[in-house]
Amino acid sequence: MARILISEEIADGGLDRLRDAGHDVDIQLGLSPSELLTAIRGAHALIIRSATNVTSEVLDAADELLVVGRAGIGLDNVDVDAATRKGVMVVNAPQSNIISAAEHTMALLLAQARNVPQAHAALKAGRWERSKWEGVELSDKTLGVVGLGQIGKLVAIRAAAFGMRLVAYDPFVSAERARQMGVELMTLDQLVAEADFLTVHLPKNKETVGIIGRDLLLKAKPNLRIINVARGGIVDEAALADAVRDGIIAGAALDVFEKEPTTSSPLFELDSIVITPHLGASTREAQDKAGDVIADMVQLALANEFVPFAVNVSAVAANETMRPFLPLAERLGGLFAALVEQAPAVLEICVEGEIAQYDQRILTLSVLKGFFGAVSEDVVTYVNAPQLAKEHGVDVREVNCSSSPDYVNLITLRGGDHEIAATLTGRRSEPRIVRVDGHTADIPPADNMLVVRNDDRPGVIGIVGTLLGEEGINIADMGVGRSEQPGSALMLIAPTGPVPAEVIERLRNAPGIVNVHVLAV
Repeated sequence: MARILISEEIADGGLDRLRDAGHDVDIQLGLSPSELLTAIRGAHALIIRSATNVTSEVLDAADELLVVGRAGIGLDNVDVDAATRKGVMVVNAPQSNIISAAEHTMALLLAQARNVPQAHAALKAGRWERSKWEGVELSDKTLGVVGLGQIGKLVAIRAAAFGMRLVAYDPFVSAERARQMGVELMTLDQLVAEADFLTVHLPKNKETVGIIGRDLLLKAKPNLRIINVARGGIVDEAALADAVRDGIIAGAALDVFEKEPTTSSPLFELDSIVITPHLGASTREAQDKAGDVIADMVQLALANEFVPFAVNVSAVAANETMRPFLPLAERLGGLFAALVEQAPAVLEICVEGEIAQYDQRILTLSVLKGFFGAVSEDVVTYVNAPQLAKEHGVDVREVNCSSSPDYVNLITLRGGDHEIAATLTGRRSEPRIVRVDGHTADIPPADNMLVVRNDDRPGVIGIVGTLLGEEGINIADMGVGRSEQPGSALMLIAPTGPVPAEVIERLRNAPGIVNVHVLAV
């Protein structure tokens, strides 16, 4: 059972999932920074939204933390680099609120175009101001989309239904892909100069903070209206207030602010600016999805399994073809660690067959997780496994190798003059070790295994079997393989339990035995 600290409100469905899995769900809302430092001790997981700042100080205070879960998209309140150095996985729910955020963007777009909140407030105050709040149509206007990610694309689709011309700035989207969406790509300067409305859909980072600033706004048409439902600080709030006040642009609609929560800003004093208190993800549907998704991601992380939405794991999610090979790769890494007995200077990972057509990084992480999990006393995760490789001076290489005609798929590890290869066979995808140090084999991996290199001559197998039998050691599985090198053979033995050190020593001294390696994971 793990202790999961909840520092902000999460939908009940997600909390119930965690409780049903047997975890201790510790809800402590509204913690101050100092109180969080105390509460985080002993927690295995921390689930937050946007108000909790997970700093390096918080991560240093966390003595058992494995995962930080953000029930939403943005991660500017989490020090991801510090978490990675600590081996703490950071996960989010990137698709939970994209529809809600896109719809709120459209709501603000329409509210800004038609002055809905201003007219509403005037009428509620007893003033009929029909002529004062004349608006503009969206049809035939140019919408500039800054960032064609998931939300930006949804906004573009919805804006197209209003008959808007769509232009966008996104250096990571090809012109062909943009054309397929009915969007024209252009530079940010050109976009600002041509747009009637501009909507921001960028992550917040060093490159994007203040990207919509005074110099850029001076290039805009006076009828430009800006909408930001992304993250506060991407639009320079002081520069925006000046631009609206001075008539450089017509107005703006903001859902996010540089500092939150906030109830005071020069922006709030301007009638042509529409504001909402970070409501982009505030729908029942988005909250339910975020709670459910983050609960599932946290549970996977606590089980030390691969997490699809881990932001500090350098691999894509495994597809249905790759997923069955992850446990095999991890087991193979652990066995290889025992075979080489010390970290090799170079670890080569070769993937052959159908699985070689996909991104190999997740298999590499699985191998490293298994390898260092077998030699480290600390918990090894997909996050810190590459870091451990660097600390141990292991040069990890994903290499190309010629496809084997004997196997549909094959994973081979090489390093330190040793080699081990395995695959999945049959309808049940059962794991099989098929090669060790240049010798063929066919045996399922086990927690306790012996690799016995011997002279290829009659009687040696009997010597090994007799010796183990005399010590009361039962053999659950055994494979015998020959090498292309004449006179060399190998036995791969899976005893039913660990073999005592003195028995291993007797095996090594037996006639015809070249060497014995103990593979225990």
